[in-house]
Amino acid sequence: MTILHGFFGLFALLLMAWLLSEDRWAPPWRIVLGGVGLQIGLALLFVKFEPAAKAFLLVNDAVGALQKATDAGTSLVFGYLGGAPLPFAETQPGASYILGFRAFPLVLVISALASLLLYWGILQRIVGIFAWGLQRTLGVGGALGLGAAVHIFVGMIEAPLLVRPYLLKMSRGELFALMSCGMAGIAGTVMVIYASLLGGVIPRALSHILIASVISTPAALAVAALMIPFRPEPEDNAKLSVEDPPASVMDAIARGTKDGIGFLAGILAMLIVLVALVTLVNMGLAMLPHWGAAPITLQRLFAFVFQPLMWLIGIPPQETATAAKLMGTKTAINEFVAYIDLAHLPATALGPRARLIMTYALCGFANFGSVGIMIGGMTAMAPERRQEIVTLALRSLVSGTLATLMSGTVIGMLV
Repeated sequence: MTILHGFFGLFALLLMAWLLSEDRWAPPWRIVLGGVGLQIGLALLFVKFEPAAKAFLLVNDAVGALQKATDAGTSLVFGYLGGAPLPFAETQPGASYILGFRAFPLVLVISALASLLLYWGILQRIVGIFAWGLQRTLGVGGALGLGAAVHIFVGMIEAPLLVRPYLLKMSRGELFALMSCGMAGIAGTVMVIYASLLGGVIPRALSHILIASVISTPAALAVAALMIPFRPEPEDNAKLSVEDPPASVMDAIARGTKDGIGFLAGILAMLIVLVALVTLVNMGLAMLPHWGAAPITLQRLFAFVFQPLMWLIGIPPQETATAAKLMGTKTAINEFVAYIDLAHLPATALGPRARLIMTYALCGFANFGSVGIMIGGMTAMAPERRQEIVTLALRSLVSGTLATLMSGTVIGMLV
């Protein structure tokens, strides 16, 4: 029954994408069907195939080492605010864990490591394998295949930047597909942060977040191909573009750290501003008559829309309201706040299966703040296509959300 429900959910989500299509009678079916098949196949491989599952367990062990190493740095710089022993008794458990000093510095470390992997050529090889897989299975090659593969590891601005020379030549549909992949994934710089937040409630949290990022990419291509059909034109000569590459290992580390400062400042700033703006909106909505004996909030309005979708992706009926509220928070604010809420839910609010489904469904940048970031970043890279980018940005929020919901549906079929 779970598998039948899952296939029904996938069909319903794809039907929504088709209904929103600019040309309902010309979708590239190889990309659509191949994307869904690849998503299911990869999920089966990573979740059910024992050697692959064990490999992801090693990734979780690496995260523990990375967190411990980062704590060593933050403890030295920030003292007890960064994880050093407290000089006083902690009367409220967990009160000493300050996100800005404990969780977010991981962005700096991961950014430096990514820059180092890029300098050594390791990241290019990994991305090349994924790009080759997309080209062979979906027929998506060239800049789109490369950009989609890069999105598995980096954010929605960094990936287009790495294929910047090709942005002007992409068709409208290919550009939208690239933007959809950005909305359906998360950056490697924040994966570890989310895993550390969920570690207490989701076993092997980083494995699941990494799997979610991988399997949401073919789903995003499938949804994008339905909403704005395109005919891929594979180009074997598309390569990652790295302007002014580092001259040495230390130069790569220094540049990665410097870039990480910008990412860190952007994350902190957006988090503060978005929470403040949503709070202001909720203050205004609270003046309206209460709905269901509780004030109206932006999150509750979005949750009202998401509740039937939560049932579609496999959440039990009695838990759909809680799950929909998490999706509402993710869309109105961002996935970081939604993951915090998921981590602090009462044990009875969601069952283990529903928590796992929501880990996948929330794993994407599709929120209104990201729309602004995407417009600002991509119009700076390709000012000649500003009008197209602005027009497609909101649609990519929808396509990215549908793709992550599909990932939640697929994982719900397998557990």
